[in-house]
Formats: sequence, structure tokens, C-alpha cells
Amino acid sequence: MRKLLIGGNWKMHKGIKETEEFSKVLLNKEIKTEGIDVFIAPPFTSIPTAVEIFKDTGISIGAQNLFWEEEGAYTGEVSSLFLKELGVKWVIIGHSERRNNFFETNEKVRKKVKKALQKDLNVVICIGEKEEEREEGRAKEVVEKQLQEGLLGLEYNPEKLSIAYEPVWAIGTGRTPHPEDAQRMHSIIREILGKKGEEVRIMYGGSVKTNNVGDFLKQGDIDGALIGGASLDPDSFAEIIKIARGI
Repeated sequence: MRKLLIGGNWKMHKGIKETEEFSKVLLNKEIKTEGIDVFIAPPFTSIPTAVEIFKDTGISIGAQNLFWEEEGAYTGEVSSLFLKELGVKWVIIGHSERRNNFFETNEKVRKKVKKALQKDLNVVICIGEKEEEREEGRAKEVVEKQLQEGLLGLEYNPEKLSIAYEPVWAIGTGRTPHPEDAQRMHSIIREILGKKGEEVRIMYGGSVKTNNVGDFLKQGDIDGALIGGASLDPDSFAEIIKIARGI
């Protein structure tokens, strides 16, 4: 049985001081993570603080991006070696904000995934359709292309690779697909993955909150949630973890 995976993507929120404040509140709740995997992906500058504070708590730390080369003349990029040195365990790759705002292609996503897996990082690949693509009936076509080209030619351990299905039209909008609709897309993604699909965890992301996460996690092919805004509040994040443990 696939273990549920809960991830918090802080995006460009919470510097060092806010990370310390968040962590104090969250850990005071004495949350339990047995039976599920939990990670938080803070901004790069807050990673060392988060790694230190959450050490031995059952909550791992992730990064929101990396570059496909280990070193070189790549101004502003972050190496997998640097992340490993900090104690990072997870990395989010191909988020729609990276694809749309920084023009990341499926090929670039693949190169990043390859490097992350080579360095034994746990990878979460984000895929999902835009609203116009959904309205045109091309959602399956879009996610299939993103997934196939993002994994083209890569050998991977399905335990180290997770997929986050995040329909772009739902991210940060408060709009979400019906859980059964999300389940159908997750089932399609599992079929695309082929024989490894039964082992790869497929998360849902896009306006996940305490009042809807349980309905998503009860679906047969939804193995977790990648959470944006709700992960910034220690109360809601703690409640989501509690809900996940009860599924």
C-alpha cells in the first residue's frame, strides 16, 4: 500500500525569523507523522534553519527547485550538491509557476529530475493543465505530454519519484475540481506511468485546505497533497497532517 505524502510548498514566503516562529507553533502541537511522509519546502535562505529545527521530528525539508548541473557559471542557480550538503531530502520540480513564469520546458524538467535522482533526492514532479486547455478538452493530452517528456529515457526507483497533479486553474484560486474528477485524472496518470504506476505516489495540489483535503485523500489513486497557502499557517498544516493520518 502506498504511504500518503503531505508536502508544504511555501513558495516565496517566510524568511528565517518567520520560519522559526512557524516551527515553534507547529512543534508545540506535538503533531504525529507515523504512517505518512511529510515535508516542507521553504525558500532557499530558510532551508538551513528549517533543517536544524525539524531534525528528528518526522518532518523532512525540501527545496522548491534545483539546476541540472552540479557547478559552473550559472548565476543565480542552486546545485543539487548544495542542497544535499544542507540536509535537504526532497525537491519540487516543474511547478506551474516555474513553467509559466520562468519558461521551464518539459526538457528542462527532465534534466532536473535526472540530476535530482542521481543525487538520491526524493523528487516531486508537478504537472497540470491550464484552464483553456481544460475547456478545450485537452487536459489528458497536456498532462500526458508533460509526464512522458519529463521522464523520457529516465530510469528511476518509483519510491523516489512522486507526481503532483496540480491543475493550474485551481492553484491559489480557491477553485478545486470535484474529488471524483481529480481521481479520474490521477487514474489516467497512473496508467501513463505503466507498470511502475502502482508504486509511484500521485499527489493532488491546488487550493487544498483543511475542509477539502480529506475528500481528496479518500480517493483510491490520490496518495497525498502538495499544499500551498494552507501550509503557511501552522494550525491548518497541523490539521491537514492529522486528517491524513486518519485516512
